[in-house]
Amino acid sequence: MRALPFVLALVLSVLVLFTPASGVPTAPPGTDKVVHLLLFAALAVTGRVAGLPARPLLAGLVLYAVFSEVLQALLPLGRSGDLADVAADVLGAGLGLAVAAGAGALRRRRSRPADRPARPADQPVDPPSPLA
Repeated sequence: MRALPFVLALVLSVLVLFTPASGVPTAPPGTDKVVHLLLFAALAVTGRVAGLPARPLLAGLVLYAVFSEVLQALLPLGRSGDLADVAADVLGAGLGLAVAAGAGALRRRRSRPADRPARPADQPVDPPSPLA
């Protein structure tokens, strides 16, 4: 069930990115970049919640950003590919990963007992005791 939000965000992204131009509502200039940024931030956050590793997720989202703009330019949707959209997508993915990492760190910090010091990020978590 952890993957459901990611799947829903992915379906939403396909609907948003591949709707023909005739179905895209008019909006103030720049709104499209905000939509791209938020959409890819949502994909990154929900991807991390689903348990996808950050680096492969970022690589996949960058490829998806490029691929979606190439398809918009090639398919008869009445839309065009835009490098600024790719930039907004990549920025959104990075922002989403940063938010997910910050939320994870905060969650770990809040769940740690007050008398137990924080462990460095590169130190493995202590395995559970077999006597526990």
